[in-house]
Amino acid sequence: MAVIVELTIDSESFDLGRVTAVSNGVHIELERVVPTGGEVMPFFWARGTDFEAFERAVRNNSIVDELTAVARVENRVLYRVSWGGTTSSLTRILTDSEATILEAHGNDPWMFRLRFNDHTGLTEFHNRCQEENLEFHVERIYTLAEGEPGVYNFDITNEQQEALVTAVSEGYFEVPRQTTLSEVAERLGISPQAASERVRRGADTVLRKVLLSQSAADLS
Repeated sequence: MAVIVELTIDSESFDLGRVTAVSNGVHIELERVVPTGGEVMPFFWARGTDFEAFERAVRNNSIVDELTAVARVENRVLYRVSWGGTTSSLTRILTDSEATILEAHGNDPWMFRLRFNDHTGLTEFHNRCQEENLEFHVERIYTLAEGEPGVYNFDITNEQQEALVTAVSEGYFEVPRQTTLSEVAERLGISPQAASERVRRGADTVLRKVLLSQSAADLS
């Protein structure tokens, strides 16, 4: 089942973020199109006022081959960018894990809403980010119910969610286990006791929400 992840990430982690983080008064949003030529993040909207200075700074970046203003609508401009030979770690990871960018906007940091074909893709994304020392913060994670969109609202804290995502991605719940709570704690930068508490309480809340809610639905 498809998995949706909402996360924040520093602009220095990918080309478009680094290139456009040149003015605090300009907000960037990816254009939601699927390019046919294989380009990565070729279109984006910029909202602000001093577009001349913004365009100058972007064009002067060594990894930008060309920047073209495609359309201007009031205080927004749609740009097309042609990249040089550099590809950021995040771009490679998104491609390798077959992630689809549903939404991305910001300046610093950026918010991404990503869709993965299944949990395997999410695990690949998480592991590759760890290997590349690319840090991100998960804001929300949910799945799509078959045939219609839906969000599981588990009412767990951000810390519990982050601990559970890490534990699942690292294989803590697999048989045999692929990691330990101490290793999960190390990933999160917290004590093993804190990791254990977050994982246990988060898992208890999730399981109660899913299993008890389903039991009540079956009885009704």
